[in-house]
Amino acid sequence: MPPDNRRSQLSWAFYDWANSAFATTVMAGFFPLFFKQYWSSGTEATVSTFWLGLGNSGASLLILIMAPLLGALADSGGMHKRLLAVFAAVGIMATASFFFVAQGAWPWAISIYVVAIIGFSGANVFYDAMLPSLTTPEDFHRLSALGYALGYLGGGLLFLVNVTMTLKPGWFGLADAAAAVRFSFLSVAVWWLVFSLPVLLGVREQAPTSSTGLALGKEVGKLWNTLKSIRQQRNLWLFLCAYWLYIDGVDTIIRMAVDYGMSLGFAVNDLLLALLVTQFVGFPAALAFGWLGQRVGPRKGIYIAIAVYVAATVWGIGMTRKAEFYVLAVMVGLVQGGIQALSRSFYARLIPADKPAEFFGFYNMLGKFAAIIGPVLVGGVGLLMRRLLMPANPSAEDLVRIGAMAARWSMGSVLILFFAGAVLLYFVDEEKGKRQAALLKGK
Repeated sequence: MPPDNRRSQLSWAFYDWANSAFATTVMAGFFPLFFKQYWSSGTEATVSTFWLGLGNSGASLLILIMAPLLGALADSGGMHKRLLAVFAAVGIMATASFFFVAQGAWPWAISIYVVAIIGFSGANVFYDAMLPSLTTPEDFHRLSALGYALGYLGGGLLFLVNVTMTLKPGWFGLADAAAAVRFSFLSVAVWWLVFSLPVLLGVREQAPTSSTGLALGKEVGKLWNTLKSIRQQRNLWLFLCAYWLYIDGVDTIIRMAVDYGMSLGFAVNDLLLALLVTQFVGFPAALAFGWLGQRVGPRKGIYIAIAVYVAATVWGIGMTRKAEFYVLAVMVGLVQGGIQALSRSFYARLIPADKPAEFFGFYNMLGKFAAIIGPVLVGGVGLLMRRLLMPANPSAEDLVRIGAMAARWSMGSVLILFFAGAVLLYFVDEEKGKRQAALLKGK
């Protein structure tokens, strides 16, 4: 492989290193924790869970609307890197803004969180769309897995520092754990900014074409044609539907795991350490799934990951001790990066090579649409079960017991998404899908 191409691939993969700090420290770790204990302190646990799920879903809805159009504009004008930079800047500035949100100001916190997720998810549309131009279809699995592996390692390293800051604030000259969390948000913004430079400076991209300035109506027409193309490709459509369902379960577990653990009464320190375990298990596991995808095929690899997620969800429903949460963290870490990496590379093999951002816009749209349903499902089921099970004059013991029971019901609702996604994936014919994609190239 030419040195310039290797450099571009590594530069591209390093963006996972950059933005995974947000996914780990903010989305999975400190935001749900800080939202429940600091920004919405005094609010009932199930109510704060509902608002957290609603915030995740609101951001995802906006990305759902924006992603396909942005993808079409990027493909027509060679603007992947430019638009990645714009959305990453939005996410970085929003993340830094968490530092200034006062205790109890949960409406501000959830509003900024929505903006940050829009920046994070919007940038990913253009990051994912660069993959087909950097390597051959046979090597998609390896490069996609490398990105996720670097993401786990980079996000895990910064999260390790952030957790240490929270547990030992005095070591860093900080007053308390709350100050440590606020400075952790700043550190994520700086990390994201610095390590975004390789993809912006080190990846070559085609020069903008004359179609960049086309009227919005023409781009909407292109989107409609793309949607019709997807509908005409049975295997691509089936894969997207399957992906929509099973990635819903994955994203919901990522975003709601800490909140779930807190609802069961686990200590915050244990939850943070379990997230660290997930990160560092995820680094070698994501690389292993890249190898697995090349050896047994992406569909079998995805099935293995779904099976582990089902087992982990069942395990999580019944767990009562902190040691069991650590087992859950290991199980998730083994497959979280793998299912994402193989899904991305599998999809890249089913789309026309000359329209990656346009088709990845739909891919990310469905992923974010899944994230609309999942968090609301978890939050809504928990709230509903709490109201159904709670007696008229509950004691303190009733509040704790029924709160934990409602949380278990809400987590169990995720299982149906994994099963439905696995069933649809069974009917996807990869070879036929690749032939159909080749026929659409240039059209």
